[in-house]
Amino acid sequence: MKSKTPFFLIGSSLLMFSVSAQAEDPATLLATRGELLLSEDFSTPVEPAKVEKGKPWTAGWRLRPGKWEFADGAVTGSEVSADKHGAVARYPLKFKNAVIQYEVQLDGGRMTTLSINDAKEHVCRVLINKGGFTAQKDDHDHDGPDKAEVFGKVAMPIKPGEWKTVVLEIVGDEMVAHIDGKAIAGKHELIGVDKANFGFTVAGESASIRNLRVWDATANPDWAKNRAKLSQN
Repeated sequence: MKSKTPFFLIGSSLLMFSVSAQAEDPATLLATRGELLLSEDFSTPVEPAKVEKGKPWTAGWRLRPGKWEFADGAVTGSEVSADKHGAVARYPLKFKNAVIQYEVQLDGGRMTTLSINDAKEHVCRVLINKGGFTAQKDDHDHDGPDKAEVFGKVAMPIKPGEWKTVVLEIVGDEMVAHIDGKAIAGKHELIGVDKANFGFTVAGESASIRNLRVWDATANPDWAKNRAKLSQN
């Protein structure tokens, strides 16, 4: 797959360009929220021990590797050294365009990511650590010619125990990720593929996720204007 030149847009503030699903939801730039596809309060634990060997999914979340615990309306993932891999939680959800919104808290983990995947490979992700966040297109063929491409990085302190709202918008071959009014946007043909699942990873001690919602999305008619304003910041 040939790469298209990514563009780098890092905004200092997200103005109220579009109508949010609820008053407290951050405004969207690239997308317009549509039908609610998933609302997860993590109130029903899934026991990894009951997952049948060789079965890729539970009735809901696939929770492995790593240690995952449900409490107080959040799920907390921790890396297990014996796994030699970060903790991974995935949820099967077919979509093309979407707005994914959740709150994240670093509880000592080195990094946590929101990963978007097609039926076989990784597509794109948002990476979060104590120093800020990054958005990128992922390597889609491992040993092939395709490589990961970082769209941008935002430096911001994220303190242990502090909840941050993360929003990822995907429409066609474009994506926008934002936290606290800081935004990164990028474009690549791989982002436009049909998605099969999304999930979270945790490297290190632990990180928690709560108030997860996913909406179907359509193109925001103000995106060209919003993009221009972002590029000016």
